[in-house]
Amino acid sequence: MVNYESIAALVQAAQSEKISLSELVLRDQAEQAELPADQLFERMRDNLHVMQQAVQAGIDKDLRSTSGLTGGDAYKLHQYAATGGLCGPFFTGALTRAIAVSEYNAAMGKIVAAPTAGSCGILPGAILTMMEARDLPEESAVKALFTAGAFGMVIAFRASIAGAEGGCQAECGSAAAMAAAALVEMAGGTPDMSAHACAIALKNQLGLVCDPIAGLVEVPCIKRNAGGVACALTAAELALAGVHSVIPVDEVIDAMREVGDAMPCALRETAQGGLAATPTGIRLKQEIFGE
Repeated sequence: MVNYESIAALVQAAQSEKISLSELVLRDQAEQAELPADQLFERMRDNLHVMQQAVQAGIDKDLRSTSGLTGGDAYKLHQYAATGGLCGPFFTGALTRAIAVSEYNAAMGKIVAAPTAGSCGILPGAILTMMEARDLPEESAVKALFTAGAFGMVIAFRASIAGAEGGCQAECGSAAAMAAAALVEMAGGTPDMSAHACAIALKNQLGLVCDPIAGLVEVPCIKRNAGGVACALTAAELALAGVHSVIPVDEVIDAMREVGDAMPCALRETAQGGLAATPTGIRLKQEIFGE
């Protein structure tokens, strides 16, 4: 039985058996659920397909949320990505997919909350871009989702994945950490590299507050998904280059919990502080819900 209380334990188990993290997790989950591994794999493939469909639906230039606050930005990025952008099509493609899924969520579309609805664009933005840009088989992306899920389970156990409890570091930060670990595996990196990528991504989002305008998961949440996938790419690149996190990944997760506990209530999804309390944030809330 795999221990989901420590990423270090996951890495050690995978290394000792000379298998990937995804193989370790898939086998364990099949045993726990008392189901064939192939059946669980196909369930995860279905999640991947939902992510793909959300990207396609989210790129619609006429897509708008019920509030009217968001929609249409993924289309703009999709058009811009064709130019290559400043950092190339891989980067702009990841941003486009992250924004598309997030905008589709705001428009009440079907998404995979990985780990939450507020951070739903980061993991598909990373994994789908990697799969398509590097022409990897779909199975590679499905396996990566098992790795991401295992890391998310550890983060949820040791800290939190809820903005109301730990701020946006617990949502977009956790998603970026999960995506970074998944990207490393897809690129052929070791389990230890995935752990370092997770730690680096989470460190770079440490302290991120949750301050949704009008209490809606739209502004600034959607653009933080773009920031989260950029963070995941950065962390994966560093880890694949052999760069290590000085602070072990499990200690980084523990630190995130402590930072979340120290955050004032106004910065934990209550829409009472941060950007939600700016003059424009207050005005938009009044326009949507009235005085």
